[in-house]
Amino acid sequence: MTRIIASLSEVAGPYRALFCDLWGCLHDGNAPFPAAVAALQGFRAAGGTVLLLTNAPRPKPSVIKQLQHLGVPDDCYDEVVSSGDAAQYALITGAVGHRVYHLGPAKDLPFFTDFADDLQATRAAQPPITLVPLTSAEGIVCTGLFDDLTETPADYRATLLYAKTRGLKLLCANPDIVVDMGATRVFCAGALAQAYDRMGGTSLYFGKPHPPIYDLARRRLAALRPEIDDSRILCVGDGIATDVQGGIAEGLDTLFITGGLAADRFGPDSANPDKGLLDKWLAGHQLGPTFAMGNLR
Repeated sequence: MTRIIASLSEVAGPYRALFCDLWGCLHDGNAPFPAAVAALQGFRAAGGTVLLLTNAPRPKPSVIKQLQHLGVPDDCYDEVVSSGDAAQYALITGAVGHRVYHLGPAKDLPFFTDFADDLQATRAAQPPITLVPLTSAEGIVCTGLFDDLTETPADYRATLLYAKTRGLKLLCANPDIVVDMGATRVFCAGALAQAYDRMGGTSLYFGKPHPPIYDLARRRLAALRPEIDDSRILCVGDGIATDVQGGIAEGLDTLFITGGLAADRFGPDSANPDKGLLDKWLAGHQLGPTFAMGNLR
């Protein structure tokens, strides 16, 4: 049975590392949540290590720049692991070929140029990646919609059907279906990959809840704190099908932030979820996170 808690510090004692989601937990796409920042700072001050584990399609260097732009303090985390990082390894090793069509906004172009230090050697040993039109592509790299403020997956039906007829694989750099940008809900790359799968195409996933991002997170954690094993890691996130499902599948304890994507499901006070509503909703998803709380604090 999931235990509702009032603060991270209430249960932090046994854990030495957090795999903490970004969007909906630490920030809303526009600004950081002060209470969440303080909670992570407190965890680190007590000797813990914080890895920000995000389904952002951009690689680690670009994610860090975005965090700085949003005003997230550097002292609330130790390392960043993105879906973009995990997907980059598949890209540079030819999972969808080396001549690829980029389906996504220009802001995600660093996916093809910015690589974390631990990927540089692999990149140097592989053929270069070339961006080409869809008509001459060996595969698709999807980082999102071209304009997520005005478009929906339905706008891409013709493009995806054409790609399917050519037998192209789609590398999904962000398995999230939607995120909340402030008060606006927008579609992510995962929504396009899901649509492609449903029409019979083949999508490849590397972010939460899929194993590659957790494998990378463990490697980066081991580089910082090799003594920390899985029993001392807590996954934190507001995505039931990504953060919670992924953590449970990896055998890790999980903290579900109910005030994020599913906030309207648990009563009128998003900061304090109704236990009856929460238990019923979780039973419907057949998932049982270790802990739950309204907002990370």
